Amino acid sequence: MANSRDEVKRLREETGAGVMDCKRALEEAKGDFDRAKSLIKERGLARAQKKAGREAKEGIVEAYVHGGGRIGALVELSSETDFVARNDEFRELAREIAMQVAAMDPQDIDELLAQAYIRDASKTIGELVTTLASTTGENVRVRRFARFQLGGSNGEAA
Repeated sequence: MANSRDEVKRLREETGAGVMDCKRALEEAKGDFDRAKSLIKERGLARAQKKAGREAKEGIVEAYVHGGGRIGALVELSSETDFVARNDEFRELAREIAMQVAAMDPQDIDELLAQAYIRDASKTIGELVTTLASTTGENVRVRRFARFQLGGSNGEAA
């Protein structure tokens, strides 16, 4: 039984899903952790797609300036409510996305969402956004971003 609790806890930590969702996924996967993780990911995507039609008018603009001040990025991350936008996880994701933009110079939002996350190549930026949407229960999306480089032309993506 303790092993089962440990697996639920580990699954929660890795996916951000609720306790009951983790238990159900592990039961359905007959204890196969990787399969349970896949099930949660699939369900999270389904939930996020259901929410995608809802309007996300709240959010934050986050800035990241790379060491030395030669490269910077601004990212607008949107949510449905200001309650979620004030959440530490939401703010941290916005900062991580701004850092990603500064480092990887994506040309548009689709390219950004498809990029491997620079801190963990096993995840994409889109998966990070989807996971947060699943955790918060709201539509979360990258609305726009801009990247600036000293001495270069200012690139902007909408």
